[in-house]
Amino acid sequence: MVQDRLRDGTRIAQLLASELTGNRGSLATAVVVDADPGVEPTADGALAYRVALVSTPEAITRERGQTTLDETVDADLRPIASVYVQPERARIEFLVTPDIAAEAARGANLRTRPKAVEPPRTLVFVEDGAAAKQVLPVFEAVVDAVDPADSAE
Repeated sequence: MVQDRLRDGTRIAQLLASELTGNRGSLATAVVVDADPGVEPTADGALAYRVALVSTPEAITRERGQTTLDETVDADLRPIASVYVQPERARIEFLVTPDIAAEAARGANLRTRPKAVEPPRTLVFVEDGAAAKQVLPVFEAVVDAVDPADSAE
């Protein structure tokens, strides 16, 4: 039996957020911030949330398998990506280490495109629900490449 592929941008972004916040490996200091639970997809992409690294691990709490930010703990956030929803896909805009993001995404068989802005960015397209897991190695490569001594943006 052939199953339909999940091609709803909002749902794909939700799956990705769940994968990111449930990860206890190298993404343990990554959190979803500025989430818009009522976001409606647009052709150009509507911002669903941002992904940031937390400078102080004590600021991260885990409840029911999900990572959240404890705002009572003083911690700096370093944005590393923004996730946008389009009607049939999600788009991730990596804000740091664009070359590493592009290489890791190509290695995961995800479609990428450079974004010619200053500083440069890499766009990664998540075109079905199964790709939400495929993009995790891209986030891991970016997190591993980020210099923790760099200041928050």
